Amino acid sequence: MEKNTEEQEKEIRVSSSLRQNENYVRKRLENCADIQIRPMRLGGERKVDCLMVYIEVATSNMMLEDSALGKMINHFWEISPERMQEFIRNNSLGIADVKKLSTMEEVFAALLAGNAVFFMDGFDQAMKISSEGYPNMGVTEVESEKVLRGSKEGFSDSVKTNSALVRKRLRDTRMKVEEHYIGTRSHTLVHMLYMEDLVREEFLEDVKERLDAFEIDGILDSGMLEQLTEDRWYSPFPQYQSTERPDRAAQELLNGKIVLLCDNSPEALVLPGAFNSFMESSEDWYNRFEMASFLRVLRYLALITATLLPGLYLAVIRFHTQILPTNLILSFAQAREGVPFSSVVELVFLELAFELIREAGVRIPGALGNAIGIVGGLIIGSAAVEANLVSPIVVMIVALTALGSMAIPNEEFASAFRLLKYFFLILGGYLGIYGIVLGIYLTVSHLAGLLSFGVPYLVPFVENRPKNGVGDGILRLPFRKRWQRPLYAKRDQSVRLKRRQ
Repeated sequence: MEKNTEEQEKEIRVSSSLRQNENYVRKRLENCADIQIRPMRLGGERKVDCLMVYIEVATSNMMLEDSALGKMINHFWEISPERMQEFIRNNSLGIADVKKLSTMEEVFAALLAGNAVFFMDGFDQAMKISSEGYPNMGVTEVESEKVLRGSKEGFSDSVKTNSALVRKRLRDTRMKVEEHYIGTRSHTLVHMLYMEDLVREEFLEDVKERLDAFEIDGILDSGMLEQLTEDRWYSPFPQYQSTERPDRAAQELLNGKIVLLCDNSPEALVLPGAFNSFMESSEDWYNRFEMASFLRVLRYLALITATLLPGLYLAVIRFHTQILPTNLILSFAQAREGVPFSSVVELVFLELAFELIREAGVRIPGALGNAIGIVGGLIIGSAAVEANLVSPIVVMIVALTALGSMAIPNEEFASAFRLLKYFFLILGGYLGIYGIVLGIYLTVSHLAGLLSFGVPYLVPFVENRPKNGVGDGILRLPFRKRWQRPLYAKRDQSVRLKRRQ
Protein backbone atom coordinates (compact mmCIF):
# COMPACT_ATOMS: atom_id res chain seq x y z
CA MET A 1 0.00 0.00 0.00
CA GLU A 2 2.84 2.36 0.93
CA LYS A 3 4.66 1.56 -2.32
CA ASN A 4 1.53 2.37 -4.31
CA THR A 5 1.33 5.75 -2.55
CA GLU A 6 4.95 6.50 -3.43
CA GLU A 7 4.42 5.49 -7.06
CA GLN A 8 1.32 7.68 -7.29
CA GLU A 9 3.26 10.60 -5.81
CA LYS A 10 5.94 10.17 -8.48
CA GLU A 11 3.25 10.50 -11.17
CA ILE A 12 1.56 13.56 -9.64
CA ARG A 13 2.75 16.68 -11.44
CA VAL A 14 2.70 20.23 -10.17
CA SER A 15 -0.56 21.80 -11.34
CA SER A 16 -1.00 25.28 -12.80
CA SER A 17 -3.79 25.72 -10.21
CA LEU A 18 -2.32 27.01 -6.95
CA ARG A 19 -5.37 25.91 -4.97
CA GLN A 20 -4.94 22.32 -6.15
CA ASN A 21 -1.24 22.35 -5.26
CA GLU A 22 -1.95 23.88 -1.85
CA ASN A 23 -4.61 21.31 -1.00
CA TYR A 24 -2.27 18.45 -1.87
CA VAL A 25 0.63 19.95 0.08
CA ARG A 26 -1.51 20.63 3.16
CA LYS A 27 -2.86 17.08 3.08
CA ARG A 28 0.63 15.58 2.90
CA LEU A 29 1.99 17.90 5.61
CA GLU A 30 -0.90 17.51 8.05
CA ASN A 31 0.33 17.60 11.69
CA CYS A 32 3.83 18.68 10.58
CA ALA A 33 4.09 21.71 12.85
CA ASP A 34 7.74 22.37 11.96
CA ILE A 35 6.92 22.99 8.28
CA GLN A 36 5.51 26.41 7.38
CA ILE A 37 2.98 26.91 4.56
CA ARG A 38 2.69 30.62 3.81
CA PRO A 39 0.20 31.92 1.23
CA MET A 40 0.94 35.40 -0.16
CA ARG A 41 -0.26 37.77 -2.89
CA LEU A 42 2.48 39.31 -4.97
CA GLY A 43 2.67 41.53 -8.04
CA GLY A 44 2.21 45.15 -9.03
CA GLU A 45 -1.26 46.42 -9.84
CA ARG A 46 -2.69 42.99 -10.60
CA LYS A 47 -1.95 40.61 -7.73
CA VAL A 48 -1.26 36.87 -8.13
CA ASP A 49 -1.56 34.21 -5.46
CA CYS A 50 1.67 32.48 -4.43
CA LEU A 51 2.65 29.89 -1.85
CA MET A 52 5.91 29.38 0.04
CA VAL A 53 6.61 26.06 1.83
CA TYR A 54 9.70 25.63 4.01
CA ILE A 55 11.00 24.02 7.19
CA GLU A 56 10.94 26.73 9.85
CA VAL A 57 14.40 26.26 11.32
CA ALA A 58 16.16 25.24 8.09
CA THR A 59 15.00 28.35 6.20
CA SER A 60 15.51 31.04 8.80
CA ASN A 61 15.12 34.77 8.14
CA MET A 62 13.84 34.03 4.64
CA MET A 63 12.27 37.46 4.21
CA LEU A 64 15.39 39.45 5.04
CA GLU A 65 16.60 41.81 2.33
CA ASP A 66 20.10 40.36 2.29
CA SER A 67 18.88 36.83 1.46
CA ALA A 68 18.38 35.66 -2.12
CA LEU A 69 14.85 34.55 -1.28
CA GLY A 70 14.02 37.89 0.29
CA LYS A 71 15.33 39.76 -2.76
CA MET A 72 13.22 37.61 -5.05
CA ILE A 73 9.99 38.22 -3.07
CA ASN A 74 10.66 41.95 -2.81
CA HIS A 75 11.21 42.00 -6.56
CA PHE A 76 7.87 40.28 -7.11
CA TRP A 77 6.00 43.10 -5.31
CA GLU A 78 6.68 45.46 -8.19
CA ILE A 79 6.23 43.42 -11.39
CA SER A 80 3.26 41.99 -13.26
CA PRO A 81 2.27 38.28 -13.11
CA GLU A 82 3.48 37.79 -16.69
CA ARG A 83 6.92 39.12 -15.82
CA MET A 84 6.92 36.97 -12.68
CA GLN A 85 6.52 33.84 -14.79
CA GLU A 86 9.25 35.03 -17.12
CA PHE A 87 11.48 35.66 -14.12
CA ILE A 88 10.95 32.13 -12.80
CA ARG A 89 11.70 30.61 -16.19
CA ASN A 90 14.89 32.61 -16.73
CA ASN A 91 16.03 33.13 -13.09
CA SER A 92 16.61 36.81 -13.83
CA LEU A 93 18.29 37.59 -10.51
CA GLY A 94 20.81 34.77 -11.01
CA ILE A 95 20.00 33.20 -7.65
CA ALA A 96 22.36 30.32 -6.88
CA ASP A 97 21.03 26.77 -6.74
CA VAL A 98 17.58 27.44 -8.14
CA LYS A 99 15.79 24.56 -9.80
CA LYS A 100 12.35 24.15 -11.37
CA LEU A 101 10.40 21.15 -10.05
CA SER A 102 7.79 19.35 -12.16
CA THR A 103 6.51 16.59 -9.85
CA MET A 104 5.42 16.42 -6.24
CA GLU A 105 8.12 13.86 -5.54
CA GLU A 106 10.74 16.45 -6.46
CA VAL A 107 8.90 19.08 -4.40
CA PHE A 108 8.94 17.05 -1.18
CA ALA A 109 12.49 15.82 -1.73
CA ALA A 110 13.69 19.42 -2.06
CA LEU A 111 11.57 20.59 0.88
CA LEU A 112 12.78 17.85 3.25
CA ALA A 113 16.38 18.52 2.24
CA GLY A 114 16.01 21.95 3.89
CA ASN A 115 15.16 24.12 0.89
CA ALA A 116 12.27 26.54 0.32
CA VAL A 117 9.72 25.68 -2.39
CA PHE A 118 7.78 28.44 -4.16
CA PHE A 119 4.46 27.95 -6.04
CA MET A 120 2.74 30.56 -8.22
CA ASP A 121 -0.81 30.45 -9.54
CA GLY A 122 -0.94 29.86 -13.31
CA PHE A 123 2.55 28.32 -13.45
CA ASP A 124 2.77 24.51 -13.69
CA GLN A 125 6.16 24.17 -12.00
CA ALA A 126 7.44 24.84 -8.50
CA MET A 127 10.69 26.64 -7.77
CA LYS A 128 13.28 25.28 -5.36
CA ILE A 129 15.49 27.91 -3.71
CA SER A 130 18.34 26.74 -1.51
CA SER A 131 18.65 28.10 2.00
CA GLU A 132 21.01 27.73 4.93
CA GLY A 133 19.81 24.16 5.43
CA TYR A 134 19.45 22.24 8.67
CA PRO A 135 21.37 23.35 11.76
CA ASN A 136 24.77 21.70 12.18
CA MET A 137 27.93 22.07 14.23
CA GLY A 138 29.98 23.49 11.37
CA VAL A 139 33.70 22.90 10.85
CA THR A 140 35.36 21.89 14.11
CA GLU A 141 38.79 20.67 15.20
CA VAL A 142 39.50 16.97 14.80
CA GLU A 143 39.09 15.06 18.06
CA SER A 144 40.09 11.45 17.34
CA GLU A 145 42.97 11.96 14.87
CA LYS A 146 45.02 14.73 16.43
CA VAL A 147 48.34 15.62 14.82
CA LEU A 148 51.18 17.97 15.69
CA ARG A 149 51.73 19.06 12.11
CA GLY A 150 49.01 19.52 9.51
CA SER A 151 45.53 20.95 9.20
CA LYS A 152 43.35 21.11 12.30
CA GLU A 153 40.09 21.14 10.31
CA GLY A 154 37.71 18.23 10.77
CA PHE A 155 34.58 17.07 9.01
CA SER A 156 31.20 18.38 10.22
CA ASP A 157 27.70 16.87 10.22
CA SER A 158 26.82 18.44 6.86
CA VAL A 159 27.71 16.32 3.84
CA LYS A 160 27.91 19.36 1.53
CA THR A 161 30.29 21.12 3.90
CA ASN A 162 32.43 17.99 4.01
CA SER A 163 32.55 17.75 0.21
CA ALA A 164 33.58 21.41 0.09
CA LEU A 165 36.42 20.78 2.57
CA VAL A 166 37.82 18.08 0.26
CA ARG A 167 37.25 20.25 -2.83
CA LYS A 168 39.18 23.02 -1.06
CA ARG A 169 42.23 20.73 -1.11
CA LEU A 170 41.72 19.20 -4.57
CA ARG A 171 40.78 22.06 -6.89
CA ASP A 172 40.47 19.85 -9.94
CA THR A 173 37.37 19.22 -12.07
CA ARG A 174 38.48 15.60 -12.38
CA MET A 175 37.40 15.12 -8.76
CA LYS A 176 33.80 13.99 -9.13
CA VAL A 177 31.06 14.13 -6.50
CA GLU A 178 28.06 11.85 -7.10
CA GLU A 179 24.90 12.03 -5.02
CA HIS A 180 23.00 8.98 -3.76
CA TYR A 181 19.88 9.03 -1.59
CA ILE A 182 19.69 6.00 0.71
CA GLY A 183 16.83 5.08 3.04
CA THR A 184 13.17 4.94 2.12
CA ARG A 185 12.25 7.16 5.09
CA SER A 186 15.43 9.05 5.95
CA HIS A 187 16.45 9.83 2.33
CA THR A 188 19.99 10.29 3.61
CA LEU A 189 22.26 12.06 1.16
CA VAL A 190 25.51 10.19 0.49
CA HIS A 191 28.29 11.78 -1.58
CA MET A 192 30.69 9.52 -3.44
CA LEU A 193 33.99 11.25 -4.21
CA TYR A 194 36.60 9.96 -6.64
CA MET A 195 39.23 11.15 -9.11
CA GLU A 196 37.86 10.35 -12.55
CA ASP A 197 41.23 9.66 -14.19
CA LEU A 198 42.68 7.65 -11.27
CA VAL A 199 39.93 5.33 -10.03
CA ARG A 200 39.50 1.92 -11.64
CA GLU A 201 36.21 1.52 -13.53
CA GLU A 202 35.41 -1.96 -12.16
CA PHE A 203 36.01 -0.72 -8.63
CA LEU A 204 33.73 2.29 -9.16
CA GLU A 205 30.92 0.12 -10.55
CA ASP A 206 31.24 -2.32 -7.65
CA VAL A 207 30.78 0.51 -5.12
CA LYS A 208 27.70 1.83 -6.96
CA GLU A 209 26.14 -1.64 -7.10
CA ARG A 210 26.59 -2.13 -3.36
CA LEU A 211 25.04 1.23 -2.55
CA ASP A 212 21.98 0.27 -4.63
CA ALA A 213 21.86 -3.37 -3.48
CA PHE A 214 19.81 -2.89 -0.30
CA GLU A 215 16.67 -1.12 0.83
CA ILE A 216 16.40 0.16 4.40
CA ASP A 217 14.22 2.56 6.39
CA GLY A 218 17.04 4.92 7.22
CA ILE A 219 20.80 5.49 7.36
CA LEU A 220 21.73 7.73 10.29
CA ASP A 221 25.52 7.41 10.24
CA SER A 222 28.30 6.20 7.97
CA GLY A 223 28.83 3.26 10.35
CA MET A 224 25.49 1.78 9.27
CA LEU A 225 26.47 2.20 5.61
CA GLU A 226 29.78 0.48 6.28
CA GLN A 227 28.20 -2.59 7.88
CA LEU A 228 25.67 -3.01 5.06
CA THR A 229 28.20 -2.91 2.22
CA GLU A 230 31.34 -4.63 3.55
CA ASP A 231 32.48 -8.04 2.27
CA ARG A 232 33.04 -10.05 5.46
CA TRP A 233 30.45 -8.78 7.95
CA TYR A 234 31.58 -11.26 10.62
CA SER A 235 35.21 -10.08 10.72
CA PRO A 236 36.22 -7.84 13.65
CA PHE A 237 38.61 -5.97 11.35
CA PRO A 238 37.14 -2.90 9.62
CA GLN A 239 37.23 -3.19 5.83
CA TYR A 240 36.68 0.54 5.31
CA GLN A 241 38.95 3.15 6.73
CA SER A 242 37.15 5.92 8.59
CA THR A 243 38.61 9.39 9.00
CA GLU A 244 37.53 12.77 10.34
CA ARG A 245 40.27 14.59 8.45
CA PRO A 246 39.62 16.23 5.04
CA ASP A 247 43.35 16.21 4.23
CA ARG A 248 43.49 12.44 4.79
CA ALA A 249 40.47 11.94 2.52
CA ALA A 250 42.10 14.10 -0.17
CA GLN A 251 45.35 12.14 0.08
CA GLU A 252 43.51 8.84 -0.38
CA LEU A 253 41.64 10.20 -3.41
CA LEU A 254 45.02 10.93 -4.99
CA ASN A 255 45.91 7.26 -4.42
CA GLY A 256 42.94 6.19 -6.55
CA LYS A 257 40.57 5.33 -3.69
CA ILE A 258 36.91 6.30 -3.24
CA VAL A 259 35.56 8.38 -0.33
CA LEU A 260 31.98 8.11 0.91
CA LEU A 261 30.51 11.04 2.87
CA CYS A 262 27.23 10.45 4.70
CA ASP A 263 24.96 13.30 5.76
CA ASN A 264 24.73 13.83 9.54
CA SER A 265 28.04 12.01 10.07
CA PRO A 266 31.47 13.61 10.62
CA GLU A 267 33.22 10.37 9.59
CA ALA A 268 34.25 9.74 5.98
CA LEU A 269 34.62 6.19 4.68
CA VAL A 270 37.72 5.51 2.58
CA LEU A 271 37.64 2.36 0.46
CA PRO A 272 39.14 -0.05 -0.13
CA GLY A 273 40.68 -0.41 3.32
CA ALA A 274 44.06 -2.04 3.93
CA PHE A 275 45.90 -3.13 7.07
CA ASN A 276 48.82 -0.79 6.51
CA SER A 277 46.58 2.24 5.89
CA PHE A 278 45.09 1.90 9.37
CA MET A 279 48.58 2.16 10.86
CA GLU A 280 49.37 5.42 9.09
CA SER A 281 48.75 8.91 10.42
CA SER A 282 48.14 12.02 8.32
CA GLU A 283 51.29 13.68 9.58
CA ASP A 284 53.39 10.79 8.23
CA TRP A 285 53.30 12.65 4.92
CA TYR A 286 54.22 16.00 6.46
CA ASN A 287 57.16 14.91 8.64
CA ARG A 288 60.60 13.89 7.43
CA PHE A 289 60.90 10.25 6.40
CA GLU A 290 63.29 9.30 9.26
CA MET A 291 60.84 10.35 11.97
CA ALA A 292 57.81 9.03 10.10
CA SER A 293 59.49 5.63 9.68
CA PHE A 294 60.46 5.52 13.36
CA LEU A 295 56.88 6.32 14.43
CA ARG A 296 55.45 3.66 12.11
CA VAL A 297 57.78 1.01 13.56
CA LEU A 298 56.77 2.19 17.05
CA ARG A 299 53.08 1.78 16.16
CA TYR A 300 53.62 -1.77 14.92
CA LEU A 301 55.45 -2.61 18.15
CA ALA A 302 52.55 -1.06 20.06
CA LEU A 303 50.09 -3.22 18.10
CA ILE A 304 52.07 -6.38 18.95
CA THR A 305 52.22 -5.32 22.60
CA ALA A 306 48.48 -4.60 22.77
CA THR A 307 47.63 -7.99 21.27
CA LEU A 308 50.22 -10.49 22.52
CA LEU A 309 51.68 -9.19 25.81
CA PRO A 310 49.00 -10.58 28.21
CA GLY A 311 48.97 -13.96 26.45
CA LEU A 312 52.78 -14.17 26.39
CA TYR A 313 52.97 -13.31 30.09
CA LEU A 314 50.58 -16.15 30.97
CA ALA A 315 52.33 -18.59 28.63
CA VAL A 316 55.71 -17.89 30.23
CA ILE A 317 54.72 -17.97 33.92
CA ARG A 318 52.46 -21.03 33.53
CA PHE A 319 54.33 -23.23 31.05
CA HIS A 320 57.74 -21.88 30.03
CA THR A 321 59.39 -20.42 33.13
CA GLN A 322 62.75 -21.87 32.05
CA ILE A 323 63.19 -19.19 29.37
CA LEU A 324 63.37 -16.41 32.00
CA PRO A 325 66.32 -15.59 34.28
CA THR A 326 66.08 -17.08 37.77
CA ASN A 327 65.97 -13.68 39.50
CA LEU A 328 63.04 -12.59 37.32
CA ILE A 329 61.12 -15.80 37.99
CA LEU A 330 61.65 -15.38 41.74
CA SER A 331 60.48 -11.77 41.48
CA PHE A 332 57.29 -12.90 39.72
CA ALA A 333 56.68 -15.61 42.30
CA GLN A 334 57.19 -13.21 45.19
CA ALA A 335 54.81 -10.66 43.62
CA ARG A 336 52.10 -13.32 43.25
CA GLU A 337 52.50 -14.60 46.80
CA GLY A 338 49.16 -14.49 48.60
CA VAL A 339 47.06 -13.74 45.49
CA PRO A 340 43.97 -16.00 45.79
CA PHE A 341 43.17 -16.21 42.05
CA SER A 342 44.86 -18.05 39.23
CA SER A 343 47.00 -15.96 36.89
CA VAL A 344 44.39 -16.21 34.09
CA VAL A 345 41.52 -15.01 36.29
CA GLU A 346 43.73 -12.28 37.75
CA LEU A 347 44.65 -10.91 34.33
CA VAL A 348 41.12 -11.15 32.89
CA PHE A 349 39.72 -9.38 35.97
CA LEU A 350 42.13 -6.47 35.67
CA GLU A 351 41.71 -6.18 31.87
CA LEU A 352 37.92 -6.00 32.23
CA ALA A 353 38.26 -3.47 35.06
CA PHE A 354 40.37 -1.26 32.79
CA GLU A 355 37.85 -1.61 29.93
CA LEU A 356 35.14 -0.52 32.36
CA ILE A 357 37.15 2.54 33.36
CA ARG A 358 37.79 3.42 29.71
CA GLU A 359 34.10 3.10 28.83
CA ALA A 360 33.07 5.20 31.83
CA GLY A 361 35.59 7.89 30.86
CA VAL A 362 34.17 8.05 27.33
CA ARG A 363 30.55 8.30 28.48
CA ILE A 364 31.13 10.99 31.12
CA PRO A 365 31.28 14.37 29.35
CA GLY A 366 34.10 16.88 29.35
CA ALA A 367 37.19 17.00 31.51
CA LEU A 368 35.48 14.90 34.19
CA GLY A 369 35.73 11.87 31.89
CA ASN A 370 39.53 12.23 31.64
CA ALA A 371 39.78 12.64 35.39
CA ILE A 372 37.67 9.52 35.96
CA GLY A 373 39.93 7.50 33.65
CA ILE A 374 43.20 8.56 35.29
CA VAL A 375 42.05 8.60 38.92
CA GLY A 376 39.96 5.43 38.50
CA GLY A 377 42.90 3.52 37.03
CA LEU A 378 45.26 4.63 39.81
CA ILE A 379 42.80 3.94 42.62
CA ILE A 380 41.63 0.53 41.38
CA GLY A 381 45.15 -0.63 40.52
CA SER A 382 46.64 0.55 43.82
CA ALA A 383 43.73 -0.78 45.91
CA ALA A 384 43.77 -4.16 44.16
CA VAL A 385 47.52 -4.57 44.80
CA GLU A 386 47.23 -3.51 48.47
CA ALA A 387 44.30 -5.89 48.98
CA ASN A 388 46.45 -8.68 47.51
CA LEU A 389 43.86 -9.38 44.81
CA VAL A 390 46.36 -8.90 41.97
CA SER A 391 50.12 -8.73 41.68
CA PRO A 392 51.97 -5.49 40.73
CA ILE A 393 53.42 -7.09 37.59
CA VAL A 394 49.89 -7.71 36.23
CA VAL A 395 48.99 -4.05 36.74
CA MET A 396 52.07 -3.15 34.71
CA ILE A 397 51.16 -5.67 31.96
CA VAL A 398 47.64 -4.23 31.68
CA ALA A 399 48.96 -0.64 31.59
CA LEU A 400 51.44 -1.44 28.79
CA THR A 401 48.71 -3.24 26.85
CA ALA A 402 46.42 -0.22 27.17
CA LEU A 403 49.14 2.18 26.03
CA GLY A 404 49.83 -0.04 23.04
CA SER A 405 46.18 0.00 21.93
CA MET A 406 46.00 3.79 22.34
CA ALA A 407 49.01 4.27 20.06
CA ILE A 408 47.16 2.76 17.08
CA PRO A 409 45.97 5.76 14.99
CA ASN A 410 42.55 4.40 14.00
CA GLU A 411 40.16 3.76 16.91
CA GLU A 412 37.99 1.27 15.02
CA PHE A 413 41.06 -0.72 13.97
CA ALA A 414 42.41 -0.64 17.55
CA SER A 415 39.09 -2.03 18.82
CA ALA A 416 39.60 -5.21 16.76
CA PHE A 417 42.89 -5.87 18.57
CA ARG A 418 41.31 -5.07 21.93
CA LEU A 419 38.98 -8.02 21.30
CA LEU A 420 41.75 -10.18 19.84
CA LYS A 421 43.76 -9.65 23.04
CA TYR A 422 41.34 -11.87 25.00
CA PHE A 423 41.63 -14.59 22.35
CA PHE A 424 45.42 -14.68 22.77
CA LEU A 425 45.07 -14.40 26.54
CA ILE A 426 43.04 -17.63 26.69
CA LEU A 427 45.30 -19.44 24.21
CA GLY A 428 48.47 -18.41 26.06
CA GLY A 429 46.97 -19.18 29.46
CA TYR A 430 45.92 -22.75 28.59
CA LEU A 431 48.18 -23.81 25.69
CA GLY A 432 51.34 -21.80 26.31
CA ILE A 433 53.58 -20.67 23.47
CA TYR A 434 51.94 -23.24 21.21
CA GLY A 435 48.64 -21.45 21.73
CA ILE A 436 50.22 -18.07 20.87
CA VAL A 437 51.71 -19.50 17.66
CA LEU A 438 48.35 -21.08 16.78
CA GLY A 439 46.58 -17.75 17.39
CA ILE A 440 49.07 -15.87 15.18
CA TYR A 441 48.60 -18.45 12.43
CA LEU A 442 44.79 -18.17 12.57
CA THR A 443 44.88 -14.36 12.67
CA VAL A 444 47.27 -14.02 9.73
CA SER A 445 45.24 -16.61 7.77
CA HIS A 446 42.08 -14.62 8.38
CA LEU A 447 43.74 -11.34 7.36
CA ALA A 448 45.23 -12.96 4.24
CA GLY A 449 41.75 -14.09 3.18
CA LEU A 450 40.12 -10.69 3.70
CA LEU A 451 39.28 -8.66 0.62
CA SER A 452 38.05 -5.08 0.47
CA PHE A 453 36.37 -4.58 -2.91
CA GLY A 454 38.62 -7.21 -4.43
CA VAL A 455 41.84 -5.73 -2.98
CA PRO A 456 43.80 -7.94 -0.53
CA TYR A 457 43.68 -6.60 3.02
CA LEU A 458 47.44 -7.10 3.49
CA VAL A 459 48.45 -4.86 0.58
CA PRO A 460 51.29 -3.86 0.06
CA PHE A 461 52.86 -6.83 1.88
CA VAL A 462 51.24 -9.29 -0.56
CA GLU A 463 51.54 -7.06 -3.63
CA ASN A 464 52.75 -8.93 -6.73
CA ARG A 465 54.24 -6.06 -8.69
CA PRO A 466 57.55 -4.54 -7.53
CA LYS A 467 57.36 -1.56 -5.23
CA ASN A 468 59.09 0.88 -7.64
CA GLY A 469 59.13 3.61 -5.05
CA VAL A 470 55.60 3.17 -3.71
CA GLY A 471 56.84 3.43 -0.12
CA ASP A 472 53.65 2.14 1.50
CA GLY A 473 55.28 -0.47 3.73
CA ILE A 474 56.27 -0.15 7.36
CA LEU A 475 59.10 2.23 6.49
CA ARG A 476 58.33 5.47 4.66
CA LEU A 477 60.61 6.34 1.79
CA PRO A 478 61.83 9.92 1.26
CA PHE A 479 59.13 11.98 -0.40
CA ARG A 480 61.07 12.55 -3.61
CA LYS A 481 61.46 8.76 -3.99
CA ARG A 482 57.73 8.11 -3.76
CA TRP A 483 57.08 8.62 -7.46
CA GLN A 484 54.51 5.87 -7.98
CA ARG A 485 50.93 5.50 -6.74
CA PRO A 486 49.71 2.34 -4.96
CA LEU A 487 47.92 -0.37 -6.97
CA TYR A 488 44.47 1.16 -6.30
CA ALA A 489 44.96 3.63 -9.15
CA LYS A 490 44.88 2.84 -12.86
CA ARG A 491 48.16 1.47 -14.19
CA ASP A 492 48.47 4.21 -16.80
CA GLN A 493 48.24 6.77 -13.98
CA SER A 494 50.72 5.08 -11.65
CA VAL A 495 53.30 7.90 -11.81
CA ARG A 496 52.54 10.70 -9.35
CA LEU A 497 55.88 12.53 -9.24
CA LYS A 498 58.40 13.32 -11.95
CA ARG A 499 61.02 15.95 -12.55
CA ARG A 500 60.41 18.69 -15.09
CA GLN A 501 62.89 18.76 -17.95
